[in-house]
Amino acid sequence: MDDLIHGLVTSVNGPIVRARGLTGVSMLDIAEVGPDRLIGEVIKLDGDVAIIQVYEDNTGLKPGDEVLSSGRPLSVLLGPGLISNIYDGIQRPLVDIANILGSYIKKGVKVSPLDTTRKWLFRPTVKPGDRIDPGAIIGEIEETGSVLHRVMAPPDVSGTLDWIAAEGSYTIEEDIYRVKGSADYSGKLSSYWPVRKKRPFKNRKKSGIPLITGQRIIDTFFPIAKGGTAVIPGGFGTGKTMTQHALAKWCDADIIIHIGCGERGNEMTDVLNEFPKLIDPRSGRPLMERTVMIANTSNMPVPAREVSIYTGITIAEYYRDMGYHVAVMADSTSRWAEALRELSSRLGDMPAEEGFPSYLATRLAEFYERAGYIETLAGMEGSITTIGAVSPPGGDFSEPVTQHTTRFVRCFWALDKVLADARHYPSISWIDSYTEYIDEVRSWWNDLDSSWYGTRNDAMHILLEDNRLQQIVKLVGPDALPVAEQLILFSAEMIKNGFLQQNSFDPKDMHCSPDKQLMLLKLFVDFYHEAKRLIASGIDLKRITSLSAASEIIRLKSEIDNSEIDRINTHEQEMKSQLSALGAEAAKKTVAAAGGTDGTP
Repeated sequence: MDDLIHGLVTSVNGPIVRARGLTGVSMLDIAEVGPDRLIGEVIKLDGDVAIIQVYEDNTGLKPGDEVLSSGRPLSVLLGPGLISNIYDGIQRPLVDIANILGSYIKKGVKVSPLDTTRKWLFRPTVKPGDRIDPGAIIGEIEETGSVLHRVMAPPDVSGTLDWIAAEGSYTIEEDIYRVKGSADYSGKLSSYWPVRKKRPFKNRKKSGIPLITGQRIIDTFFPIAKGGTAVIPGGFGTGKTMTQHALAKWCDADIIIHIGCGERGNEMTDVLNEFPKLIDPRSGRPLMERTVMIANTSNMPVPAREVSIYTGITIAEYYRDMGYHVAVMADSTSRWAEALRELSSRLGDMPAEEGFPSYLATRLAEFYERAGYIETLAGMEGSITTIGAVSPPGGDFSEPVTQHTTRFVRCFWALDKVLADARHYPSISWIDSYTEYIDEVRSWWNDLDSSWYGTRNDAMHILLEDNRLQQIVKLVGPDALPVAEQLILFSAEMIKNGFLQQNSFDPKDMHCSPDKQLMLLKLFVDFYHEAKRLIASGIDLKRITSLSAASEIIRLKSEIDNSEIDRINTHEQEMKSQLSALGAEAAKKTVAAAGGTDGTP
């Protein structure tokens, strides 16, 4: 207690508490407020008054209550045991709390984020006398069947390894190594890191590797590179949460950090019930063995919602520094921004657009810039790919959160209300969405198949032309269009139903490999080009569209598994055979009309 700074509450305004007497306290330090020792953070200093935002329900708190501070910034405990865990916004383990207290979190409850009694089998990878640089790998722990936890020296520690524990089992609170340097350091399996401070790395690199999500409209049309940033904006009911769940389930990141920031309780309950049952398609092991969840629902205190994304991104940086590729799903940054708005209004800050604080754009930038593909301090490659959902009121993409977010992300996956109402999943609009990663991932796709870029552009051209023609169709109907344009409408419909739309409940269609995506898209594009050639030779469009191949290739997405893509070649040959037969028939009629008697030259 002698090391603590003492003060007294002078006023309470919702989660904003003012206190005097905290001499020596600094910005962003932790404060424990009131008799329940509620966790808070110093967010502003005004003379001798410290302004604290409390991360728990502070009902009953009153002036005169005691405030304590240890002078340590708000931090997360990093170490083995993070994976498979479920935390709230300030890293309280919800499962452990439920086991101790039951269904509800009580005020002031304090449970260690990591199990302090569990012993982990530690294997050292260095020996006494070795040079230890910042971020060096000290040893390894098998955290789960899917994740090898690399024990790292802190970024600010360097020197000569004086001692290291032998291979064996240790708790996170036992010393396992000692470094002699400018300041001697004794290290454990765990350490704290401030959530609002970026973890350092050696340098930032340009990524040419796409994050494969298994969702065709994303991987093929609007890809994102590992280390990239994306936003999923959409109105109520358009499928933001479902899309992020699909990405979390099927993307090829090594580690998934799912942040439920202000989500409805029933949605987070579905996630918490569903994810432990899911099997990782890459390893065949439970998906939770490489997942960390931050569950901060809309009925939890507003300040905890604000800090939850920093908790999640700090955990992501920790695993990135081990050389892993991490995907962060933040759902939703709109509710995080609403928390900022409520807190800023209580602080008396000058409001900007729609009441949001003037520093909204800065805070969004601070979050998204922590993504990236980097070289770690230990010389490995790692990345954080950040995908945030935005919930613009009424689906209005011109509102401040969406507009500011687009300044800092390079992928825009716009959800369409019409598609969502038509049960078209995922409801990502191919008209309003865009990506800036095409040039970066193009070489990766070209290594898979050099025709990818041309095939993708041909398909996009068909879809854009279809969108233009739909306006005319509404006025005059499709039959009034030239035959070539009617073919565009038919081909676009084939691509929409047979390629863009996926069934998240179909085991063969819920996740599509890059090879299968490319082969399917080639079928539709080849069909269009062959049909266009036949129409030019005089074949009636209805005869082309009535071919069995036209309906069969639409069904291939749910009939052929990722491991059976060679079967697509059989369907391609059948399609070309049927189209060639029509072409041969047209050729015979042309020859006969020119004066031939037996249909041959």
